[in-house]
Amino acid sequence: MRTTGMVRRIDELGRLVIPKEIRKSMRLLEGENVEIFVQSDQLILKKYSLVKRISDFAQDFTDAMYSFLKENIIITDTDSIIAASGPLKKEFLNQYLSDAMLLSIKRHENILEKHKKILEIVTNKKIECTYVLKPIFVRGDMMGMVIIFSIDNRLSEVEEKVANIAAEFFMKYLEE
Repeated sequence: MRTTGMVRRIDELGRLVIPKEIRKSMRLLEGENVEIFVQSDQLILKKYSLVKRISDFAQDFTDAMYSFLKENIIITDTDSIIAASGPLKKEFLNQYLSDAMLLSIKRHENILEKHKKILEIVTNKKIECTYVLKPIFVRGDMMGMVIIFSIDNRLSEVEEKVANIAAEFFMKYLEE
């Protein structure tokens, strides 16, 4: 564990402000959840991702979807890729999302792009493709996104419906 040299006071309501530099480096956004651990006399804060807890299940799910669609499929939480299937799986799995994708998540974008456009899913990895972006909401909070994209083919309403089904499935699964 490394020290930051920063000291903060707990206010009368028990609140502690996490410095902006730390929030930025950890990609903590306003309204996100933080998990609290206690280890002897240490208080440990960890970014919490409900979606990341089911990454093994999400990987099996994307593999099954890929066997049907034969297109690249990605499941994200609010800052990284937790599952990926398709020819570009190794390039994306466990990578942090680009600022453009973080903005799409923040805006709750739901897009079917039928004509090839540049999409930057992870930083410095721009691809020209057709794509579907479908947000995953749990109890009204944005938890991640389903992304289906194709470099060679034009995506249709079929892929959009599959993305909708996947997002709805994860929503119901995570609410339980």
